[in-house]
Amino acid sequence: MSELVKYPIKILLIDDHALFRESVARLLEKEPDFEVVARCGSIDEAISVLHGRQIDIVLLDFDLGQGDGSQFMRLAKEHGFEGKVMLVTAGVEKRKAVELIRSGISAIFMKHNSPNSLVQGIRDVMAGKVWFDQELLQAAMSSGEKQPQSERFTQRERLVLSYVFEGLANKEIAARIGVSESAVKATLQQLFSKTGVRTRSQLVRIVLEQYKNQL
Repeated sequence: MSELVKYPIKILLIDDHALFRESVARLLEKEPDFEVVARCGSIDEAISVLHGRQIDIVLLDFDLGQGDGSQFMRLAKEHGFEGKVMLVTAGVEKRKAVELIRSGISAIFMKHNSPNSLVQGIRDVMAGKVWFDQELLQAAMSSGEKQPQSERFTQRERLVLSYVFEGLANKEIAARIGVSESAVKATLQQLFSKTGVRTRSQLVRIVLEQYKNQL
């Protein structure tokens, strides 16, 4: 199910390379539905912004000099941040990427991709999609111990969930499995209810943590 998006989308940039940070900010500020609230070069600076401002999505570089993306995710959670996080990186080790997926990021965007795809990626993530390389998702699903669950997913729920992991929208999922879009929405609501979550990114995280044995 698409999530309700409030405009403008309030964005926090975190990257320790000033030139890249400023160029991305200029790109995003051209979009009428985006507002770059702050651009930060360190984790401490970013956490301070989260304290005082409403942020909808964080664009997070992984390597931040004296810290990294995993450290930011840990501190952001401790400070109650509930917005989206998109990793924007030139490269990250698979092990670290898996760790970040499991910690709740909504997307991984590679810096060599086009600026237009970054803009579209932000809108897609805010609408509830997830953006992940399928190899990384498979690695995340195969890591750690499988935990038995009393709540079982139906065949339809597992099928819809597999397409959620591919980043497809409800209409695209409906076309793939030959049902109505409203039927897909109903199945997602069942999945949300069973796992106790409200969004797709939360669903991905909880499934990776607790329900991998049902995929």
